[in-house]
Amino acid sequence: MCCVFCVFPAWAMTVTFLNPGKSDEIYWVHATQSMEAAARSLGVQLEVLYAERNHLQALTFARQLAARPRFARPDYVILSNDYATGPELIRILDAAQIKTFLSFSGISDSKERARIGVPRSLYRGWLGSLEPQSEEAGYLTAQTLIAKARAARLTAPDGKLHMLVIAGDRSTTSSLKRNTGMHRAVSESADVIIDQEVYAEWNRAKAQEQSEWLYLRHPHARLIWSGNDLMAFGAMEAWRARGGKPGNDALFSAINTSAEAFTALESGSLSALAGGHFITGAFSLVMLYDYHNGKDFAEEGLELGKSMFILFSKEDLSRFRFLFGNTGFTQVNFRKFSKVLNPSIKSYHFSFAQLMTRAEEKK
Repeated sequence: MCCVFCVFPAWAMTVTFLNPGKSDEIYWVHATQSMEAAARSLGVQLEVLYAERNHLQALTFARQLAARPRFARPDYVILSNDYATGPELIRILDAAQIKTFLSFSGISDSKERARIGVPRSLYRGWLGSLEPQSEEAGYLTAQTLIAKARAARLTAPDGKLHMLVIAGDRSTTSSLKRNTGMHRAVSESADVIIDQEVYAEWNRAKAQEQSEWLYLRHPHARLIWSGNDLMAFGAMEAWRARGGKPGNDALFSAINTSAEAFTALESGSLSALAGGHFITGAFSLVMLYDYHNGKDFAEEGLELGKSMFILFSKEDLSRFRFLFGNTGFTQVNFRKFSKVLNPSIKSYHFSFAQLMTRAEEKK
């Protein structure tokens, strides 16, 4: 567990991010790094607490924040609704009069909605949320996977393309929406059959173990869609152990921007890769900065969903490495996205493609 405690300077806008991921998990490391770059741009004091994929630890962090002396509490806490912990986290922090903002994964389940209502109602300190349009990532990767499988003529004896699905978890909103996008792409393809769908909890080793028996149970499956890169790698390792060649006799897709995923896409062992949504936290800071400085994002909506994913090409990989490979996200001036600092902005545009363009301008 990585936990940085600090007493914030009295003059600074202070934000704590309850990071649900692991401190060595590249997606969540990128999320933190981009938030740190945004905080530097905007003059925000940022604290990051890693829950290490332990949802109970996230709740512990919330209680610890609430128990701090008033002068040591942050102005805002950014959190994610991973494993459906969002409502309880908000309840704990709201009782301590700490304002909250949901990022990465919001509220979509009807039972959760019944418990929490809408922002600024039951819990007045819950200001709103920002989510990447996760359904988009599921749709784009599945659509590309299917198209490439057709081109490679990986049909089974029944004339169909058989797919296995390795999803994240059953409760996180972003996981469910990625699955929805994938199912939409399949529904548009009369020649595709999903043989089985499992949940690997975002874990590489678990995905590898599940894939071993999935391949035995479904010998005609040649398309493997995964909800993130780690699970795709586990499935690919299990395929190689059988003597198979990912990208040749079976096609795999993934979501996220790890170096390993980029290498796999370049080599052809990974056939489809979407990513860029790790910037959600950085853009959440932009929205809170504007709110803090008198420009309430409520005029645009309290629960925003923005298109942030891109389907990576090899050219996109080269741009990403050139822009962020050595200097991280320091090349991005996040002040350019603020409505307070740029009064001409009428609507937030938070796409990853735009982020890369801004970084290129600075280069």
